Amino acid sequence: MLQHQKPPLGGWGQVCLTLAYLAPVEYYSAIAKAETVFLEYCEYYVKQTYRNRCHIAAANGPMALSIPVEKTGGERILIRDVRISKHKDWQQHHWRSIESAYNSTPFFEYYKDDFHPFYEKKWTFLWDFNLEIQAKVLELLDVEPNIQLTTEFKTTLIENILDLRDSIHPKKENQPENCKPYYQVFEQRFGFQPNLSIIDLLFNMGNEAKLIISP
Repeated sequence: MLQHQKPPLGGWGQVCLTLAYLAPVEYYSAIAKAETVFLEYCEYYVKQTYRNRCHIAAANGPMALSIPVEKTGGERILIRDVRISKHKDWQQHHWRSIESAYNSTPFFEYYKDDFHPFYEKKWTFLWDFNLEIQAKVLELLDVEPNIQLTTEFKTTLIENILDLRDSIHPKKENQPENCKPYYQVFEQRFGFQPNLSIIDLLFNMGNEAKLIISP
């Protein structure tokens, strides 16, 4: 059960998010604005969401990277029980794609050793992988939120908890106010691409990334 807390003046107070794979800038902006972040630990897995995919800026345009998960025969499965498929070498593909897309950015060399180990270690559960890489991203952003896990699923959350579980979704239009423009290597070719994975912001802006996501 999520516990009621009064939000701070001028802030978002509490937000509830799903755990995501290298989530978009909007997601981390929400975290940076919140006093308490609840991660939805008791939901059922939903396909075609940021739970197992991210979008990066490749040389030929936006690219989606998806983590393959084991099929469940149509049965609903809790997010924390979703297993990463062992039948595809997704880690090598993802890292090569990230390296190809961002090796010319100002800060790729600076951050690559922080991310590369995640694509070498073998992972069993999607939740564990996402949680660990999220912790690394927050460390690099120098953001220290109070993160708690939900203990039961609630369709409707209590008052003063901002429910963003379904709002940040790859099929929903980006909200301009949540996507401050910043330097991107391929901007002259494609124009500014809002709300890409947080690594796009980090590799392009370095320690100034925090200024983009801050309130």
